[in-house]
Amino acid sequence: MPFAVYVLGLSVFCIGTTEFMISGLLPDLSRDLSVSVPAVGWLISGYALGVVVGGPALTVATLRVNRKKALVWLLFLFVLGQTMGALAPGYGVLMAGRVVAALAQGAFFGIGSVVAVELAGPERRGRALAIVFAGLTVANVFGVPAGTYLSQHAGWRASFWAVDALAVLALLGVLFLVPQRPNGPYAGVRAELTAFRNPRVWVALSTSMLTQAAIFCCFSYLSKLFTDVSGFSEAAVPLLLTLFGVGCLAGSLVGGRFADRHLLPNLYAGIAAMALVLALLTITAHDRTATVVTVLAFGVAAFSINPALQAQVMREAGDAPTLATTTNTSAFNLGNTFGPWVGGSVIGAGLGYTAPVWSGALLATAGLGTAALSGLLLRKAPAPAPAAGAGQAPARQGVGAP
Repeated sequence: MPFAVYVLGLSVFCIGTTEFMISGLLPDLSRDLSVSVPAVGWLISGYALGVVVGGPALTVATLRVNRKKALVWLLFLFVLGQTMGALAPGYGVLMAGRVVAALAQGAFFGIGSVVAVELAGPERRGRALAIVFAGLTVANVFGVPAGTYLSQHAGWRASFWAVDALAVLALLGVLFLVPQRPNGPYAGVRAELTAFRNPRVWVALSTSMLTQAAIFCCFSYLSKLFTDVSGFSEAAVPLLLTLFGVGCLAGSLVGGRFADRHLLPNLYAGIAAMALVLALLTITAHDRTATVVTVLAFGVAAFSINPALQAQVMREAGDAPTLATTTNTSAFNLGNTFGPWVGGSVIGAGLGYTAPVWSGALLATAGLGTAALSGLLLRKAPAPAPAAGAGQAPARQGVGAP
């Protein structure tokens, strides 16, 4: 695998750490900013909303720009937003910094996915996407717990500054290590929009949105579940989040391999497993040992589907993948917006910290339904074959085609 693909993974690690680490900073941010826990959770929703709006808009704006140059400028925008957050004097500026950083994420994931597949070759599409999106899982293994630890010992701003420094390193890596490649003839925005005439693209986007809503409905409030329901100390939270991240890493690596050969079966099994595990967590959360086991399983199931979710949209988009994959990132983050809102709402209604868990199980069940619909639609008509140079392999007919 080309080393530049791993550089893209490092960039995604920085972005993912910023997106996810608010969960581990909940108590510190709530105390320091004098806002409620649900209000801190909305910092996750605000970030996700920035991705939803900014991703497609910046992708359209950069369609004529060389992809490497676009990635460099997007990382610069992310660093700017992260710096705003680190310096924020209050909740409003922190939210604004989160949104600015988020504007870069959707376009970076969409363009970066296409670049990774082009560098790796179409026969290793799933593995290349797994490496890039493994940055998200490593963010959970190391980034989120490290951010939580820094926050507990040096304040939450130290967590923001640490990610900022790594993001600058990632920017330099993209600048000097990602090769300059031509974009190919500019076909215009209209050509990219043709992918959205395919109803299976919309079903795939719905699956991405619902499954991510299920994950973040629960994940955003895990730290309070650990301390207020399971009875762990705050000092144990970073270790428990590390455990979740280990499960995420394992799930991503396994899912990347299966996404190349068994795309839809991967989705069915992963989403069904996630719904089951979340249902179990509502029971096991009252026992420390059982909580540890269930949280590990939650991480495996939650991230085993990510490579397949992105690969599915790229397959259905045919020879117009850039805007579609960016829109899929927006769908991810629409779920990331909706999920914490649902979780915060059920907590605010007085239903307790297990309520986001069973709400997540219901959302995962809905995502399994849209994944099943994708399979039914694919049986009726094969996925479109991308044109040469689109960075993908020609699609095969049948469920599970890579």
